[in-house]
Amino acid sequence: MTRWGATLLCLGIASVLSVSARAERPAKPQPGRDFQSAETRKLEADEAANPAYLWLEDGRRLWRHPAGAANRSCESCHGASETALTGVAARYPRVVPGTGRLVNIESRINDCRVTRQEAPAFKAESTELLGLTLLVTLRSRGMPRQVVIDGPAAPIFERGRTLWMTRQGQTNLACSQCHDDNVGKSLRGDRISQGQSDGWPAYRLEWQSLGSLHRRLRACSLGTRAEVLDYGSDDYLALELYLAWRGGSLPISSPGIRR
Repeated sequence: MTRWGATLLCLGIASVLSVSARAERPAKPQPGRDFQSAETRKLEADEAANPAYLWLEDGRRLWRHPAGAANRSCESCHGASETALTGVAARYPRVVPGTGRLVNIESRINDCRVTRQEAPAFKAESTELLGLTLLVTLRSRGMPRQVVIDGPAAPIFERGRTLWMTRQGQTNLACSQCHDDNVGKSLRGDRISQGQSDGWPAYRLEWQSLGSLHRRLRACSLGTRAEVLDYGSDDYLALELYLAWRGGSLPISSPGIRR
């Protein structure tokens, strides 16, 4: 695409989106699946057909398998995957006590891998990390998130709220312009959702793969022609915390299917 064509595209997108000065919970939070086609919703609901469950099998295998110099498995500390860590994912992302550091499920898994198993951290978006993340997240399926946004988490939460409202990239768009003010409208063949995180990690048809919430945030950055940050960056973590709070009473529904 030429520079002039990209400019026209940016102006065209901006012209159909109104500007928001809000960054609060929607009056009625709606899960991401509500904005998908009937066929996609059906695929998500069928565990035998939902391709995300292929990654779950990898997660179960890794859970049982001893690793690292410590020759220790996840199961040796936490118990069987069918019963371990119930409700834990609903409390993430969270600040590690005494550190001021916000971690999500992925970074918590890698912390355990390095410090407890004495093994190398998994790479972002690797089959291993996605599988274990999905396994842990499923143990909180159907539960609303209960993240802490005060105390040491307060400045991080406020950073996420500010990022939600901040115009970014060559398109000069903020998250709130799409996901607060124009919910339900069509853009590039998609229905604009509330931008909720209830279904992540999710299988995205465009990717033909399971992906993390941070991969989706990176895709949004790319779409607005803004700086694409690293997985686990402070800004994406802050947005993840804000989104977890913004979902209110929405239950965790991962693994979702998204277009």
